[in-house]
Amino acid sequence: MGRKILLKHIDEPGIQGYDTYRRTGGYASVEKAVKTMTPEAIVEEVKKSGLRGRGGAGFPTGMKWSFLAKPEGVSRYLVCNADESEPGTFKDRYLMEKIPHLLIEGMITSSFALGAHTSYIYIRGEYFYIVNILEKAIEEAYANGWLGKNILGSGYDLDLYVHVGAGAYICGEETALLESLEGKRGNPRIKPPFPAIKGLWECPTVVNNVETIAAVVPIVNDGGDAYAAVGIGRSTGTKLISASGHINKPGVYEIEMGITVEDFIYSDEYCGGILNGKKLKAVVAGGSSVPILPADLILKTANGENRLMSYESLSDGGFATGTMLGSGGFIVMDETTSIVQNLHTFARFYHHESCGQCSPCREGTAWMEKILHKVLHGHGTLADVDLLWEIQSKIEGNTICPLGDAAAWPVASAIRHFRLEFEEYVKNPASIKEVKHYYNTQLV
Repeated sequence: MGRKILLKHIDEPGIQGYDTYRRTGGYASVEKAVKTMTPEAIVEEVKKSGLRGRGGAGFPTGMKWSFLAKPEGVSRYLVCNADESEPGTFKDRYLMEKIPHLLIEGMITSSFALGAHTSYIYIRGEYFYIVNILEKAIEEAYANGWLGKNILGSGYDLDLYVHVGAGAYICGEETALLESLEGKRGNPRIKPPFPAIKGLWECPTVVNNVETIAAVVPIVNDGGDAYAAVGIGRSTGTKLISASGHINKPGVYEIEMGITVEDFIYSDEYCGGILNGKKLKAVVAGGSSVPILPADLILKTANGENRLMSYESLSDGGFATGTMLGSGGFIVMDETTSIVQNLHTFARFYHHESCGQCSPCREGTAWMEKILHKVLHGHGTLADVDLLWEIQSKIEGNTICPLGDAAAWPVASAIRHFRLEFEEYVKNPASIKEVKHYYNTQLV
């Protein structure tokens, strides 16, 4: 069995409540931090751990923390991005629902390290039922002296609030999230200035993902070096993976970075192989916005090496032959999957979720959806496939936030690796008797 760090006690009866969580060692990192460590020492341990942001970008967390400006007399904020709006991703939901105190503990320890006295958990509107779980955990933390004034007699004060969004994908982008948290329309900001300089209410702010903040707890408890000893290369520690699609065992798995993709898909410990004994066709490894890879390239790199579940191995070869670990939304597709239908579903989503601020994204996502609908229903031409390629190339890198890239990359990779399937829809529309949709299977 692989090592468990975040989910070590997930099956403990009553772990959602304070008493059980505390009995299993909960809040030890807060005790250690405020009584025996300086904020600077905590930041150094996070740097040593090699922890990278678990929300998608994979930026080194300790480095991000060190960028936080500290002007005299100006408030600082920590904001947890619990929006989790990337299709195919549901591991943060699982963490908050099953073991909410781990996130609360991570928020307290991280806030102390950053010198924040007010912090927020921004959660997506569709997760409203989890708000009650988090609010109860926060109440228990206040009642037991972990939040509020003079925590553990240390002189450190912290208030923690949950803010519910309205279900907009764009608010997963950190500056759009901050705009929404301030009560404005969730449009991304032009950067610079970055949130570390001017974030929430124009004050220095760090925005981290749920899993990232939760990982601070074992890093402070056991030390950065111990965390860095798990994993491979610059992909240290463990990673939560949301596995869905045509697999026998969909769910949330905590893996040690560096296991092979083949082992993750086929071993009984994880996904348990392809559903109904079908053949693997393709995988979206890190949520809908990352490039899709066909079976041969997701299992092996272009050099013939085993593809590993790590940031570096999955991106090996660039987008020509590689992809991204992203948020860990691992979607498996079998031989019956229509790549064109899958792409149309993604394109429809990104068109709907575009905030409309940037014309390449606003207009481009609409055109891509229209063209894919045309191709999907047997009315497309080969010129339409070429036009799709041209449109995505005009969107990528030309928008304020990464949503434009997120919409373009799936289109580019689908055409790059499965162009013959697009051409089949164009050349032989009468032979397409049924549009298959990979969501018509066991999904979480």
